[in-house]
Amino acid sequence: MSAKIALQDGQEIAYDVRERGSVPVVQAHGLTSSRARDVLLELDFTATIGGVRALRYDAPGHGESTVPSVAEATAEDFLWPRTAEVLLEVLDQVFPGEEGAEGQRGEKPKVVGIGQSMGTATLLTAALEHPERFSGLILCIPPTIWDARQAQSYQYRRFADMVEQHGMDMFREASTASSLPPAVTPDRPETDPDVDVELLPKLYRGASMTDLPDPEQFKDLDLPVLILAWIEDPSHPMWSAEALLDALPNATMEVAETPADVESWPARMESFIQQYGLAAR
Repeated sequence: MSAKIALQDGQEIAYDVRERGSVPVVQAHGLTSSRARDVLLELDFTATIGGVRALRYDAPGHGESTVPSVAEATAEDFLWPRTAEVLLEVLDQVFPGEEGAEGQRGEKPKVVGIGQSMGTATLLTAALEHPERFSGLILCIPPTIWDARQAQSYQYRRFADMVEQHGMDMFREASTASSLPPAVTPDRPETDPDVDVELLPKLYRGASMTDLPDPEQFKDLDLPVLILAWIEDPSHPMWSAEALLDALPNATMEVAETPADVESWPARMESFIQQYGLAAR
């Protein structure tokens, strides 16, 4: 069942928790997606994972999560440091720690983070600030970062201008012109961004302005990390996955080349969660 969390700045974050066990897990979706859109895109990875309390939420301005004012929202509201702040606020409210004597909360539980694309960047940014909040990270299809970010930033600015000046029809044609990566099911349905059309250009401009901190800042982030990448996707290039593999001291990587490979990801995630999520309890 979906519920909402009211943040201090007036945003409302829609979320749900799948109760299938005791290990806290959070899944963070990609740019312009949502919990509902992830289901359609076959990216709802926690749907079948057992042994977990799986939190899913819609990022600010996505899906059922609202902003105080669409007209007054800015691109800066959607930078990765801000999406990381929201993630940490949501974790504090959904997984606050057990209540002890006199109503005091105990230590906050460590969470296994699962993210794809923007969700990967959100998790990494949050974990860099508060590594004690996580027992491990599963980073799916990392977005363009660092040296690979400039070209994608141009594309995001182009999409923002296109939506504002020409509307959604031209945007749909442009955004679906390239072929799907070979690891994606070829008959996957085409979907629109799960974002208010007035807000969409601001999201894209925010995405064009943001990036991860420098690679050197990750050298001491000694969390176990599983990187799940796929091939032939300019928006989620192998370069980014390999750069993270080099930057993170305790990371491993697996690469999907076919839809069957991606179908195996939830089982691989469950194994990772059992190994590192349970160990942190």
